[in-house]
Amino acid sequence: MAFSHDLIWVVAAVWLAFWLRFNLGDIPSAYVSALRLLIEIALPVQAMFFWYFGLYRGIWRFASLPDLLRILQSVLLGAVTTFIIMFIWQRLEGMPRSVLILYPVILAMGLAGPRLFYRWLKDHHLHLSTTERERALLIGAGQAGELLVRDLLKSGPYEPVGFLDDIDRRQGQEIQGIRVIGKISDMERVICDMAVNVVLLAIPSASHQTIQSIVSRCQKLSIPCRTLPSVADLADGRVEVSRLRQVQIEDLLGRDTIKLDDTGIHLLLADRCVLVTGAGGSIGSELCRQILSHKPSHLLLLDHGEFNLYSIERELLLSADARACRIKALLGDIRDGDRMRWLFEHFQPAIVFNAAAYKHVPLVEQNPAEGVKTNVLGTCQLANLAVEAGVEKFIQISTDKAVNPTNVMGASKRSAEIYCQNLDRRSDHTAFITTRFGNVLGSAGSVVPLFRSQIEAGGPVTVTHPDITRYFMTIPEAVALILQAATMGNGGEIFVLDMGEPVKIADLAEQMIRLTGLEPGHDIEIKYTGLRPGEKLYEELFHEAEELQTTSHPKIMLSGSREVDWAEMQLQLKTLRLACSSRDIPLLHKELKQLVPEFRPMQQEH
Repeated sequence: MAFSHDLIWVVAAVWLAFWLRFNLGDIPSAYVSALRLLIEIALPVQAMFFWYFGLYRGIWRFASLPDLLRILQSVLLGAVTTFIIMFIWQRLEGMPRSVLILYPVILAMGLAGPRLFYRWLKDHHLHLSTTERERALLIGAGQAGELLVRDLLKSGPYEPVGFLDDIDRRQGQEIQGIRVIGKISDMERVICDMAVNVVLLAIPSASHQTIQSIVSRCQKLSIPCRTLPSVADLADGRVEVSRLRQVQIEDLLGRDTIKLDDTGIHLLLADRCVLVTGAGGSIGSELCRQILSHKPSHLLLLDHGEFNLYSIERELLLSADARACRIKALLGDIRDGDRMRWLFEHFQPAIVFNAAAYKHVPLVEQNPAEGVKTNVLGTCQLANLAVEAGVEKFIQISTDKAVNPTNVMGASKRSAEIYCQNLDRRSDHTAFITTRFGNVLGSAGSVVPLFRSQIEAGGPVTVTHPDITRYFMTIPEAVALILQAATMGNGGEIFVLDMGEPVKIADLAEQMIRLTGLEPGHDIEIKYTGLRPGEKLYEELFHEAEELQTTSHPKIMLSGSREVDWAEMQLQLKTLRLACSSRDIPLLHKELKQLVPEFRPMQQEH
């Protein structure tokens, strides 16, 4: 049908060119033969060029600039070829020279005009749609805003009424017919004047401070706010209505993009065999994703949880980067000496990231022997095997709960820190590097998914204490800094990641409730349950006896190390192993306190 339409326009363009040439009057009989000859030659020639340039590969509904360029190319070359043939045939006798110009112009307009009109008709539905759409104010008139408003005009539940943008030169401009009507500071006035129902944030690179400000102002006006994903999440470049989502707590608590030494990280990981323990966990799985992008020769995924290991392996194998890397999923526990020895001997990893740990404070407090077996004894065994196998770098993932610990989980992680630091002094080939940071947003078992599920269930949201605070960092940010620290360390260091300012958990709960459009205390109750065993009101990132130093990266600090009597530590670990085997919890606490003098345990039955 489209082909027939275009051929009809070839005939019409020839006739209209002659008709215009003779001032909209009758075409003299002396020129009729030239008109007929032009039609006879132009039809097959233009048909050939229409097919050659692919005019029928596109769909009229989505006609765009590339389609217009194809039309112009086919018409221009077709017209030139037609006139060359006519010149050879009869020297263009009886052919008015103005027709040589009018014919291709009219034909190009005849082909492009209906296509563009059809697209406009479909995009705007001729304003006949009876579905009432929400009036939307768009924040950000950049590329993402342009793509979003284009998609909104095609379809979707929102009717764009205007843009707000802080760039002066954009004021008063129109994008897809939608005007930039002010700056972000004008938001409240515009919302009221234009009866806005929803605010759409179309700035994927917006700072978290900007997002916080916009969301807070929307909440005061009881106007919902939707946002596009971040730049990192829009890696495919697609900006569509379907990708709009509610603002999440990660958008508000996260921080601006961190600059990394990607070259140094790539040199560390490229074409190397890399082992990640705890690969199915929140930190471990993100480590695997980011490590894979640096193209190691082998990526070994170790985890004792079958489903988590299967999930991350499947995800990585679907990645484009997987083609350049051999990915191996290995079921196993770092406490299993035979399995770990076989792994090191068989694969000979050059770099090890140890993210395997029991980290849930109350559960480890209730099951201290199991926590110590993994976090202390398993880590020590893994570190020893790494030295035997000649591993180049061993990166131990630690936690702020290791500082002045009041629970077994924190004391066990601090014990592992001390062991790795002191083993580094006794290893000629393996550099042991420790990274320490606080809570990560959205990790399994953390407070954010707990609050989210409680809000979805209608409450109450449970907070242990009104004054409790925690440090927070997004998982990708934490892992990026771990990789950066791995390139900076020469061995024996504890790198402390800059966590920003601590967040009051009660404020976090209130913010998450408001983000769902509900009111804390009215729609969703916040219930205070009391501190759990081993839980502190606030966490610390370093001990007062540790000398904190700056590094070449502004988000990474260096903590001083503690040297211990190695032979005595071996005896303490032996006793600790016996305490775990016999479930002698008082002895376990005693030995942990010997290893970590600042440990202040809470005694309870186990």
